[in-house]
Amino acid sequence: MSPPTSHRCRALPVLAAALAALLCGLAPPAVADGPAGWTARPAGGTGQDARPYVYLEGAPGTVLQDRLAVTNSGRTPLTVRLRGDGRAGAWIRFAEDTVSVPARTRAEVPLAVTVPPDTVPGDVSGAAVAVGGGEEIRVPVRVRTVGPTLAALSVEDVEISGGSIRYTLVNRGNAMLRPRLAVRAEGVFGTLLDRPERPLPLELAPGRKAERTEPWPDAPALDAVTVRLRVTASGGVRDEAEASATYIPVAPAVGAGLLVLGGLAAIASGAYRRRRSGRAAPQPPPDTGSSARPQPRERTGPPAEPGPAAEPGGRAKEESPAEPGRTAKEEGPVEPGRTAKEESPVGSGRTAMAERPVDTEPLLKAGAKT
Repeated sequence: MSPPTSHRCRALPVLAAALAALLCGLAPPAVADGPAGWTARPAGGTGQDARPYVYLEGAPGTVLQDRLAVTNSGRTPLTVRLRGDGRAGAWIRFAEDTVSVPARTRAEVPLAVTVPPDTVPGDVSGAAVAVGGGEEIRVPVRVRTVGPTLAALSVEDVEISGGSIRYTLVNRGNAMLRPRLAVRAEGVFGTLLDRPERPLPLELAPGRKAERTEPWPDAPALDAVTVRLRVTASGGVRDEAEASATYIPVAPAVGAGLLVLGGLAAIASGAYRRRRSGRAAPQPPPDTGSSARPQPRERTGPPAEPGPAAEPGGRAKEESPAEPGRTAKEEGPVEPGRTAKEESPVGSGRTAMAERPVDTEPLLKAGAKT
């Protein structure tokens, strides 16, 4: 049996090698030479206390201050250009847009974030971007605008198209919203679709909108439907909208349309034929008998002689010779001083009446003889 001291002597080299390996593992890694060995992060804190992003909070119209640390671990100087990106990045102004950092040196660059006066309360994000040595480092920037919170959500532009329902969600408040949706469709004969409220895979920022589509694979083939959408969110947000559509099978609709067009064409063709036949019918010749009838001449001779005597107080009638187509009438007896009417010759359908004095002396003599 060997003495214990010999075992201890052989164990010492092993323990020394293990200790050296442990110390090497705890030692910081070697820093690469050149511009690639640099970092950019929010100033303040190291190790576990280092800030992962720039966080600022203030009311609308205020100016918030912070610093960005740029560390050059290389052996040569480094030139870095700074700028902002994103919504919050547009509010960032650096004390210097270009910074030269010597080797193995850290530089802290002041920055200011100006919150616009019309900004609604809520969270806004962006980034501070540092570019140098062929590399780009982005430092997140988050700005919370304090003030009264207003949650408002609306559902708009609802449209039914075949087997889908399209709609748009709009965040009209100043708080981040996670919407929930319920869908219901009513037809002529009852409920066609009833989907209970469920959360949407969406986080809607203030002032943003999202266009979405709700699938409806079992939409009816023939029906008149009304679809109602209801959206809700935290903070008591609620809104509803609806749209209507009529589903008609394509083939029957096309057949009915062709049938109607054929009927209209037949009606138009019949009307056209009747119109042409009416235009071609012969017209009767004009009546020219009245214009060809000879016109009688007026009588200009002496008055006719009295005829046979009539009884006292009676009437004597005498026909005078008349030309063809004309008749002359004479009335009697007539008291002295009165006039008798005699028809004038008639021509072209007209009758002319002429008055002349009557000689009553022959009549009186004839009455005295009887």
